[in-house]
Amino acid sequence: MSIRRIYTITPDGAMNRVDTVSAALSAARDDAYLWLDYHQPTRQDIEELPESFGLHPLSIEDCIDEDEIPKIEDYERNSFIVFNALSYANTELRVDEVNLFIGSDFLISVSGHNGPEREPLGDIERIARQHIDSVRKGPAFLLHVIMDYLVDRKFDAVEALGDELDAVEEIMMADVAKSKPEVLMDMRSNLLTVRKTLFHEREILLKICRRDCPYIPEPSIYHFRDIYDHLARFFELSESYRDIVTSLREMYLTLLNNQMTKASNDTNLSVRRLTIITTIFMPLTLLAGIGGMSEWSMMTGPDNWRIAYPAFIVAMVLIGIANFALIRWIEKNPPKQ
Repeated sequence: MSIRRIYTITPDGAMNRVDTVSAALSAARDDAYLWLDYHQPTRQDIEELPESFGLHPLSIEDCIDEDEIPKIEDYERNSFIVFNALSYANTELRVDEVNLFIGSDFLISVSGHNGPEREPLGDIERIARQHIDSVRKGPAFLLHVIMDYLVDRKFDAVEALGDELDAVEEIMMADVAKSKPEVLMDMRSNLLTVRKTLFHEREILLKICRRDCPYIPEPSIYHFRDIYDHLARFFELSESYRDIVTSLREMYLTLLNNQMTKASNDTNLSVRRLTIITTIFMPLTLLAGIGGMSEWSMMTGPDNWRIAYPAFIVAMVLIGIANFALIRWIEKNPPKQ
């Protein structure tokens, strides 16, 4: 659903909402500047803007297209800025594009290309009214309020990523079998997206702080420097989180390899025990097969069985003990290579 909100903001701090662009343009002649806020606009809504504000066709095309990287471009009558709103919930990172046009007496914000279910600037009117003492000074100060709002939301997303990273580490240290490597891969992908966004947005703020944008006056530069500091800190956090993800992946492989080694050692120990038992009983089985009941009686005479059979059993026990002692000696004194 397309939403359009139009405001006139006067130097004395009056922020009034009007219904049409023509009414806003009439009010702008009385030292007020305009703020047009669009959410999920139609192509026609965007293409009508150049007639009143002289927006360049290339910036209009970039505004309509999705998945533009954050950037700032200066044109003859305005500057065009692409910024991103980040949100993180239920292990899903959402990136919503916010397009901003700033001129000497207007600001246009366009959002909602990535889905109508959420409005990235849904609370911005309330925030602007709370900062009306700053907003009334001009479009650049309103631009600062919008960017500051978006950057604060980035902090929430980065902090949520950090909390999930701590949870993954705790699960891995408690029981590596319960860890899911695909979670680490998703987090790595999300952090790469955050890093790319913060990298380009930091360049935007750097250009603004260098006073490259003709529609952002010097008195407002100090406010944008604060935003730049926040973005730089978030960028460093995303880099450190990426390093932690890499370390956790290596730790996962190490712990998993240790478990496999332990299982292999347990299997080798079981096989070794079975081998010892088999080695001891093989000669005894051979003797039992050769000297069975009838054969032994034939060899010793049928009348001597009371002595012959106990002697045969004793001999088998002695042979088994001798085999066990020989195996133990060989284990303690392995042959030299």
